[in-house]
Amino acid sequence: IYLPRYPGDIGPAAEEEPPAAPSRRGETVLVVEDDPFVRKLTRQMLEELGYTALEAASPAEGLALAERHRQTVRVLLTDVILPEMNGRDLAARVAQLCPDVRPVFMSGYAAGIVSERGVLEPGLSFVQKPFSVRELAEALARALERPQPDDPRTAVGRPETLRDRTSGLM
Repeated sequence: IYLPRYPGDIGPAAEEEPPAAPSRRGETVLVVEDDPFVRKLTRQMLEELGYTALEAASPAEGLALAERHRQTVRVLLTDVILPEMNGRDLAARVAQLCPDVRPVFMSGYAAGIVSERGVLEPGLSFVQKPFSVRELAEALARALERPQPDDPRTAVGRPETLRDRTSGLM
């Protein structure tokens, strides 16, 4: 196939810059993720956005960090499916240590599947893996802008309501 040559001048390609991802400065995000690659990449994204990131490879490690940094942790970014306990149970326990914490859940499963199985309730912040810096920034911004309920446990449910709900996702 032959195409005719364009006779006009070819100027520089117009480069559109994507809109900047919303960022914050100074908030501390506790990341609980059992996959080391995802955890490291998430930490790098958070730092790029201006957040302070604390990393935990397990719920027990996350709880220990929440205890040590209870005055500064503003967001818990946790996987839905973790060893030891699920993300909702972890969020409820962290909320007892850090009353102002805002949970953001992440999963490789689509939000619809996670909600259908009862793992997450509508209104909770969720970001699907893999996510971009922009998607992460938007999920964190939504969580930080959401009004905090009087009882932080109501934002993440009571741990005993989720005991068997995540078993169908593994």
